[in-house]
Amino acid sequence: MLKSLFAILAILGCIWPIHSVMFHLTPNTQKCLKEDIQANQLVMGEYEVSDVPGQVIDYIARDTKGHILSQKEHITKGKFSFMSEVYDAYEICFISKVPPHQRGISQEVSLVTKKGVETKSYEGIGEASKLKPLEVDLKRLEDLSDSIVRDFALMRKREEEMRDTNEKTNSRVLFFSIFSMCCLLGLATWQVLYLRRYFKAKKLIE
Repeated sequence: MLKSLFAILAILGCIWPIHSVMFHLTPNTQKCLKEDIQANQLVMGEYEVSDVPGQVIDYIARDTKGHILSQKEHITKGKFSFMSEVYDAYEICFISKVPPHQRGISQEVSLVTKKGVETKSYEGIGEASKLKPLEVDLKRLEDLSDSIVRDFALMRKREEEMRDTNEKTNSRVLFFSIFSMCCLLGLATWQVLYLRRYFKAKKLIE
């Protein structure tokens, strides 16, 4: 039983989604990292920027509506956090600024982000509640399982919304096609009747 439990914890520990990225930022440009985040989730991050004299980098975190959730200028190394209010695509942008008289060089930026369950300090929870290491692991497993269930529920909801949208679109296309065919048939009938009257008026047909 314990071996099975440890195996499950090891597997879930391997898929624990802590995101880490490193990139080079070209002078006087910006690079944004975007991710879909559920509502009411805490997002925490830690960044580090290589130091280049005379060059500065700012960062800003915002949603698709342009609401600024976190912002800082002239960064070198530090942390940030914000809470997502609604389900949306949130982005973190790093902006390079180099004076016109200076020839800029690329700067290295590293970023580590965590969200939701990942932001919890289970060591602190275990010490505060006087839990055993195995109980702390079980707590972590329970929270991670709940997070996975919520993610699947959200995916199912989005799938249902997409399916409803697809069905509505198919219905509208079908009705438009029927309407177009009726219009074409009506136009063809009118043309036949008009030509028949015209030829009769010219006494070309009886």
